[in-house]
Amino acid sequence: MRTRIKICGIRDVHHAHVAARLGADAIGLVFYEPSPRNVDPGLAREIVATLPPFVTPVALFVNPGGAEVERVLKTCPVSMLQFHGDEDAAFCASFGLPYLKAVRVRPGLDLLEYFASFESAAGWLLDAYRPGLYGGSGEAFDWDLIPAGLGKPIVLSGGLTPQNVAEAVRRVRPWAVDVSSGVEIAKGQKDEQLIAAFIAAVHAGNDHADV
Repeated sequence: MRTRIKICGIRDVHHAHVAARLGADAIGLVFYEPSPRNVDPGLAREIVATLPPFVTPVALFVNPGGAEVERVLKTCPVSMLQFHGDEDAAFCASFGLPYLKAVRVRPGLDLLEYFASFESAAGWLLDAYRPGLYGGSGEAFDWDLIPAGLGKPIVLSGGLTPQNVAEAVRRVRPWAVDVSSGVEIAKGQKDEQLIAAFIAAVHAGNDHADV
């Protein structure tokens, strides 16, 4: 199985093109004002309009109101939603698009129980837990906390870098990996060389994954 790659927190057309050219399967557009990776819906529309075929634009939200999501969708034609807050399944499924539900993994959290109510999700994203932060922490979590048999495609996130993502692919065998801060030279500032190194490391992990 080939592990798919999402480069999240894209804020300009140039780095969207870089990610696509280097082999990313998806880009993430963050619509969460406290984030240094927040993007205006108008600019996001320009980014999406220039993407080549088969690169999926994903809109990321954290505890949004319904009107906020609808405003983004009217402006920017994304293909998938990603919810990183405390949204319930009914809310996530109410916009007529496939969605990913994220959870911040920590000891004592029963992932099977947590995701039981999110059967409508296209997949589940596993991120690192840090109080007060919803992604982009640059911290990894203990991959041994991931139980077998989650039953949906898993997107692994949280502290992934060009240095550790090959190991993550070999050990976890996720459907996809999702990176943001791990390919930045400063908060919100993507780096072409780091994106290239990350994608190459994912491919290396695929090549050496246990069969």
